[in-house]
Amino acid sequence: MPRGAQVIYPKDLAMILFWADVYPGCRVLEAGMGSGALTLALLRVVGPDGRVITFEQREEFARRALANIHMRCGEVTNLTVRLGAVEDGVADEEPVDRVVLDLPEPWKLAPAMARVLRPGGIFLSYVPTIIQAQQTADVLGRDRHWALVETFETLFRPWNIEGQSVRPFHRMVAHTGFITVARRVVPEEGAAPPPRVAASDRDE
Repeated sequence: MPRGAQVIYPKDLAMILFWADVYPGCRVLEAGMGSGALTLALLRVVGPDGRVITFEQREEFARRALANIHMRCGEVTNLTVRLGAVEDGVADEEPVDRVVLDLPEPWKLAPAMARVLRPGGIFLSYVPTIIQAQQTADVLGRDRHWALVETFETLFRPWNIEGQSVRPFHRMVAHTGFITVARRVVPEEGAAPPPRVAASDRDE
């Protein structure tokens, strides 16, 4: 895919779509359109009855992303592109079912996303460093509007299987980014922030 910004690769795209629980007919707010790889994946899943509203601050990135989308999908009717910062335009948006952020400081948007994301909806952020992921998880964990906060990364190791030669590839796709997810909840008056989900609890 021709690109201006770095794309999100398939191993993370698959996890984003699953953990954000994007579904046909879903209304998704995306911020950080980049070169359009994630936008393309979201459009395919939400289908003609859903909608992706995407914010991109850099016009050259938006142009490249739209060119990539049109090259692969032709004209699309379920995409709205907003040029500008998401924090400046999100207050005017109708409620959405999912929020997916590929931005450097997603924790700063937690209050604004809580206002636009419907109760029960899912917030997901994708960042390259653990410091960014930690700040995101800490802010979400202290806010009573969010529950079930989890952070993880995905490692992908192919295997070579040729007759009796069965071994892992010498190279693997290791770290690319950290995914943090949270569920939007309606807090009870005076309630403390809900606990985070421990890895051991999730596995049980």
